[in-house]
Amino acid sequence: MNLRRVVVTGLGALTPIGNTVEEFWNGLSNGVSGAAPITRFDASKFKTQFACEVKGLNVEQFIDRKEARKMDLFTQMGLIVADQAIIDSGLDLEKSNLNRIGVIMGSGIGGLRSFQDEVTDFAKGDGTPRFNPFFIPKMIADICAGFISIKYGFKGPNFVTVSACASGTNAIIDAFNYIRLGKADIFVTGGTEATVTEAGVGGFNALKALSQRNDSPQTASRPFDKERDGFVLGEGAGCLILEDYEHAKARGAKIYAEMVGGGMSADAYHLTAPHPDGEGAGNVMKNALEDAGMKPEDIDYINVHGTSTPLGDISEIKAIQKVFGEHAFNLNISSTKSMTGHLLGAAGAIEAIASILAIQNSLVPPTINHFTDDEEFDSGLNLTFNKAQKREINAALSNTFGFGGHNASVIFKKISE
Repeated sequence: MNLRRVVVTGLGALTPIGNTVEEFWNGLSNGVSGAAPITRFDASKFKTQFACEVKGLNVEQFIDRKEARKMDLFTQMGLIVADQAIIDSGLDLEKSNLNRIGVIMGSGIGGLRSFQDEVTDFAKGDGTPRFNPFFIPKMIADICAGFISIKYGFKGPNFVTVSACASGTNAIIDAFNYIRLGKADIFVTGGTEATVTEAGVGGFNALKALSQRNDSPQTASRPFDKERDGFVLGEGAGCLILEDYEHAKARGAKIYAEMVGGGMSADAYHLTAPHPDGEGAGNVMKNALEDAGMKPEDIDYINVHGTSTPLGDISEIKAIQKVFGEHAFNLNISSTKSMTGHLLGAAGAIEAIASILAIQNSLVPPTINHFTDDEEFDSGLNLTFNKAQKREINAALSNTFGFGGHNASVIFKKISE
């Protein structure tokens, strides 16, 4: 069976270090930290009092106030980045076959704020069941994809992927495969998450997953550093327009990169901890390489999951060294979560965008906040500490791993005829 080629023709980003793709890339290139004290609620009684919030966002600049009230923040952000990406792609929707355009948006948790607020209000009341009529539509994770479809009239496949922190990457892989198989010509895909809430911070604190470096939020996300103490919770959204190559070429679209492979695997090990030897992480990278028809030495850059947890960082590096062998020492490796924090279900989307822009700009974004070497990591590895590095990047791999042992990897490369 001849599989169709798939390219990236549009991007949209709303992140803790920039509310557009350009701002996001500038933040990454310059090693900007998005972490700061929480403003969305009073966090003074929580063990962790900071997060990577989206800053300066006025939703009503993008979405009518009446419509916005029907949406949780995660949906609002997903709509905003979809609009950015569609505009960026130059698609003429009046000339497009809307039956051949689909939407797949990942979200690990969905409308957590809406769920939390409705249940809290009910618990404070007299027991009479008074709920907002939009409570369920605001909460359910699929609703962002539904809103995008309704707004633009896209009538192709439409659903959400939920695989914790791998959700955004799984969405991209699904969209990629639908296009390869000829089931659609274009997909709006990515991830969105808005969990900087009392329930989000309190829940992750209870798991002992978050950094508690309240005295220095900006330096709290420190992947691969010996003193790393947990991830920093983030929020935001990322969107890619994936398109059949021939379709994109026929309409004269600009092409950022070609998506050439996607891999998935399961740790089958533990609810929250990664396999200590990185078995699942190794398998997913092998699967992505096999899917792309590439060898390990074809990869120049890996945007790692790299959350800044003691167990997660070392298991991923072990997996990279097993899969890539001696070539691991020729790679640039970096964790952009050191700047954005961990966007959970949206992480894979913004990190795919970071990987694509790294290829486009021949620049590897850094792993910031490195202060103390950890002897568990081979000193010969290039973890791109503290400063971006110029490098020709022909192909980049991006990893995302989720609670439950869900692993997903994607590979992008420079476009060639």
